[in-house]
Amino acid sequence: MSSSQFPRHLMPRRRFVQMAALAAGGIVTAGFNLPAGAASTRDENKMANTQSPQAPRFAYVGSRTSKERNARGVGITVYAYAPDTGACTLVQTLDSLVNPSFLALNPDQTRLYCVHGDQSEVSSFAIDPASGALQKLNTVSAPGKNPVHLSVDPTHQFLAVAYYEAGSFALFPILEGGSLGEVGHMEVLQGEPGPHKVEQRSSHPHMIPFAPSGRFVVIPDKGLDSIFVYRVQDNNGTLGATEISRVKARDGAGPRHVVFAPSGKHAYVVNELDSSVTGYAYDAQKGVLTPQEILSTVPSRFTGNNRAAAIVIAPSGKYLYISNRGHDSVATFALAPTGEFSATVHTPSQGRKPRFMNLTPDGSRLYVANEETDTIVAFDVDQNTGALTANGQMIKTGSPVCMIFKTT
Repeated sequence: MSSSQFPRHLMPRRRFVQMAALAAGGIVTAGFNLPAGAASTRDENKMANTQSPQAPRFAYVGSRTSKERNARGVGITVYAYAPDTGACTLVQTLDSLVNPSFLALNPDQTRLYCVHGDQSEVSSFAIDPASGALQKLNTVSAPGKNPVHLSVDPTHQFLAVAYYEAGSFALFPILEGGSLGEVGHMEVLQGEPGPHKVEQRSSHPHMIPFAPSGRFVVIPDKGLDSIFVYRVQDNNGTLGATEISRVKARDGAGPRHVVFAPSGKHAYVVNELDSSVTGYAYDAQKGVLTPQEILSTVPSRFTGNNRAAAIVIAPSGKYLYISNRGHDSVATFALAPTGEFSATVHTPSQGRKPRFMNLTPDGSRLYVANEETDTIVAFDVDQNTGALTANGQMIKTGSPVCMIFKTT
């Protein structure tokens, strides 16, 4: 496809060194094939120490594993990351987990949390600061099904989890040491379902990030064609949530994920069902989203079937990226300080069904997880134009659906 012009169990140290040595020799089981002349592990560590605090050191990949999803994933895989080259070396595989489909780090990046898709459970892990390897702490559940997204509150007091099938979200207290307590609050989202007879029979919250101030969570609901804003709080150990506002999306749009501009004054929501993206003005004091404009995520001449999926924003706030499943591309949008945006180009994802993607925290590379072709493809990001260029690096791992980065 051509681009369209639109314009912890901890891994023993010995095992880690063996795997790094194998990767450097060109033998990689589930990681990047290192490019010729790639730095040795010792050199990578030396160079990583000279990078800015925003340069990643480790990467964590979650995958689907169940037969019901026709999945081929192994669980969570952990990679050491070389910031200068982008090369990844496999550190650890946690293959006893069911559908660890979304991952999140706590603010100081010492703990990792994951949801188990199609189940009801959420798990916590401690992170070894030297190797990046994970040690499981505990697993808890809530009276809901299919958790699809989670966020740690900025004070590291509780975890917010969106349950797609149950049409609800839950708040779990984070205990001393990082493990999770039993569910402290559960909220069912109410509203009128959208017109899609299969995908919108009921509420389906698909994401639950904290707004930039940390005072609110923002919840795009694919089933109700709405974006909810809730204030969540911990009052002397009692978790609670209060709806602050909601905004309706276009009928049948299917809001899926949301990102905020670095300024905190604008938000962008990718709509899965009609392959569109909506820009909103955001009042951080009141927690209110006001729609400004809506654009297609696919080229005007594309007539096939498509579902929009992931959305990420460049740290500079100048560019927005959205993945298309069907068109199998990444749409790039240029952003103005006023919140207005325009499509610039579509770049092939180099695989089928790019469900998830993520920028490195320094914005230098974009990693696109092609779920159906079992690859995560790396793209270099032009900091002046936002253009994406596949750099030849690729993680080969079954059914990848999430990738996050640790910088400390």
